[in-house]
Amino acid sequence: MRSIRSTIAAAFLLSGIIVIGNIVIAAQSPPDSRDMEIDSAARSAVIDAALENINNSYVFPEVAKQMEKHVRALQKNGEYDSISSGREFAARLTKDLQSISKDKHLNLRFSYDPLPVRSRNDRPSEEEIERRNRFMERVNYGFETVQRLEGNVGYIEFRGFFDAEAGAETVAAAMNFVANTDALIFDLRRNGGGSPAMVALICSYLFGEEKVHLNDLYWREGDRTDEFWTMPEKVKAPHYVGKDVYVLTSGRTFSGAEEFSYNLKNLKRATIVGETTGGGAHPGGVYRLTDHFNIFISTGRAISPITKTNWEGTGVIPDVPVAKELALETAYKMALEKSLAKAETESDKAALKQLIHDTEMKLKKQEKAVASSH
Repeated sequence: MRSIRSTIAAAFLLSGIIVIGNIVIAAQSPPDSRDMEIDSAARSAVIDAALENINNSYVFPEVAKQMEKHVRALQKNGEYDSISSGREFAARLTKDLQSISKDKHLNLRFSYDPLPVRSRNDRPSEEEIERRNRFMERVNYGFETVQRLEGNVGYIEFRGFFDAEAGAETVAAAMNFVANTDALIFDLRRNGGGSPAMVALICSYLFGEEKVHLNDLYWREGDRTDEFWTMPEKVKAPHYVGKDVYVLTSGRTFSGAEEFSYNLKNLKRATIVGETTGGGAHPGGVYRLTDHFNIFISTGRAISPITKTNWEGTGVIPDVPVAKELALETAYKMALEKSLAKAETESDKAALKQLIHDTEMKLKKQEKAVASSH
C-alpha cells in the first residue's frame, strides 16, 4: 500500500481518475459504470484496510479515530450487510467517512479492473508514465480556451492544473497570447484541481520579479511543511502585472483551483467572481485497499501565510457572488468599465460603451434564464 505523495513526480491512470503529484482529478473520459457483486468477506477486507490506512496517514489523527469508531459501529449493527454492489459499497463507505471528517477529498473508489500492486517506493512503469504524458498532451495540459475578447480583454479557461514541468510551454504560450490585453479573466468554473506546483507557476506570471509567498502544505508524515512561492525564473512570457485579473468560480471549482483563487484573493491580485467553491483544501494520495478498491486519503492540509488557515469546508467565497452562468459576463463588464474609465479617445469610449451596453443586455437575458431554471 502506497501514498502517491511519496513519489511527487508520479502520475498514472486509476479507475477513471488521473493522479498528478498529490492530487486526483477526474480524467476527461467516460466513467466506467461496470459493477461487481461483493460478499461479506470482501466488505470486511475493504473496511479493515481503509481504516488502517486512515489511522496511519490521515492528516488529523484524532479525526481518524472518530471515523473508525463510527464505521465500526455501523459495521457491528449490520448497516453494510445488504450491500452487494461494489460501486454502491464504495459510495456508502465514502458517505459514512465524510459524515465525520467533512473532508470532500476523502473518497473510496471501486475499480472493476484489478488494481496494480505496488510497494511504497515503487515508481510508475514506463507504460504508465507514457499513458500519463499522452493524456496530458491530449487535453492540452488542461488549457481549453485562450482568447482575446472585444475590448482587449484576455480570457483563459483551463480545467486542471497539470504537471508544471511538462505543461510549462503551454502556460507560456497562453500567457504570451494575452500579454497585451488590458485585463485578464481566468475561467475555473469547471476546474477540479491538480498540481500545487502548476498553481505556483501560473501565479508566477501575475507578479513581478520579487518572489511572493503563495501557500504552505503541512504533511502529517514527517511533521513537515512545504512552502510554495512564485517562481520568476520560470516565467517564459511577459509578467502580467499592473493589470486587473478576474477568476471565475463555481461549486465545481475544487482543490488546486481553489488554492489558485484563494492565493490571488488573499494577495489582492484578483477579483473572484461567481459561486462559492467546493471546499477541499486537503492534499494527499491514493492507497490500494484490495484488488478492486482504493481510497484517496488526505495526508496534508493547506495553510495560507496570510490567513493562517484554508478553505476546507467553507470554500473560497467570491468577491462578487453571482450564479456561475453569469460569472463571465459579469467579470467582462467589470473589465470593460475599468477600461472605459481610462479611455483617452472618443472613439474608444464609444466602442467600450457599446460593448458594455451589449453585455448588460446579455446579462439581463441570462438572469431571466437562470431564474426560470431554478
